[in-house]
Amino acid sequence: MNEMSDTTRQFVRAHRTDDVRALMLAQKRWPEVDVRQACVQIAAWQKARTKLPSWAAKDDIVFPEQLSMEQCSSELTARYKAEVWARLSGGRSADVCDLTGGLGVDASMLAQGCRRLTFVEHSEVLCDLARWNLPRMGVGRLDVVCGEAETVLPTLAQQDLIFLDPARRDSHGTRTVALADCSPDLEQLFPLLLDRATWVMAKLSPMLDISNTLRRLGHVAELHVVGVDGECKEVLVVGSRTAATAPSMPVHCVNLLTGRSSRQTFVFTRKEEQQSVCGYATAVGRYLYEPNASVLKAGALRCVAERLQVQKLHPNSHLYTSDALVPDFPGRTFEVVGLSDLNKKHTAHLLSGIRQANLTVRNFPLSVAQLRQRLKLSEGGSEYLFATTLADEKHVLIRCWKMKN
Repeated sequence: MNEMSDTTRQFVRAHRTDDVRALMLAQKRWPEVDVRQACVQIAAWQKARTKLPSWAAKDDIVFPEQLSMEQCSSELTARYKAEVWARLSGGRSADVCDLTGGLGVDASMLAQGCRRLTFVEHSEVLCDLARWNLPRMGVGRLDVVCGEAETVLPTLAQQDLIFLDPARRDSHGTRTVALADCSPDLEQLFPLLLDRATWVMAKLSPMLDISNTLRRLGHVAELHVVGVDGECKEVLVVGSRTAATAPSMPVHCVNLLTGRSSRQTFVFTRKEEQQSVCGYATAVGRYLYEPNASVLKAGALRCVAERLQVQKLHPNSHLYTSDALVPDFPGRTFEVVGLSDLNKKHTAHLLSGIRQANLTVRNFPLSVAQLRQRLKLSEGGSEYLFATTLADEKHVLIRCWKMKN
């Protein structure tokens, strides 16, 4: 880690909210300042202000180049991992290892109250940053090991938890999804990980095939599909050598909400989903429900209907309805204002007075762009419009108002 002079550090504090490009163009005004170094820190801080607020609140944190900032976990998802670990550990002091350290956001949360954190990272720059930043984020006993995860793992002492976030980009920078295409290869390392730790937690791509992953790993105790503000961000696999992946394994669907302490959760088992009977609506009721992305990704499509007493509109629409309000539905809730088929006269009546709307297409023959052009609606506003297919294969437009969740 390059040392930053006091003058440059003061410059960073004074110009944190300034335009980085303007600062670079005017850098001759400050010959005593390493303006490029300062601008790297300013740009990272501006991103961290929302993504990592507790890191941004510290004056002496040093951030890496932009790529690492883009790939690191958000503070919101890192705190969730720490909650999972606190439950698994029972709050006991423990030895924790982050095998793919990166910037150290997940490590800083998982290590709170732990006996010792072993931080493994192949980048010397990020190792230096960890030695500087993690103690300032409250991490006590810290061992930083610079090396590849596959090389360091066999040398590790027994751990209570090993966490890893395999890199999901190949040597050309292209995003990858399959376990075997990530680095390190979780499937290949899993037996040794289970031998070296009581618990293993792995952060995986939200795009991966969950069923195939569970089948390949074999010793999964629980699964967490984590979303933020309705967007699926990551899949967490929690493994233990004493666990055997089973249909009764809990699957946690979580939607974290930025700036709010509340969250949406739905916990089910694959066995429950297999055995659930999902009813289909003969008509759209007073309320319409759109499951959040974590529920859809986890595949809780029938059990959410049976447990919450809502009906599905169509096997492939993944929209639900009811006449009585279900306040804790894990997703967005709408009050239905009206409905029409695609007849021009009926559509015109439904959309009377509307010039803009938030348009969603589910199991419908037209794309959002095509339908928006056809309806002559601009984007935005307080109106919501769903284009979908009912159980009788009828294509409809549903006009709604969004309710507060």
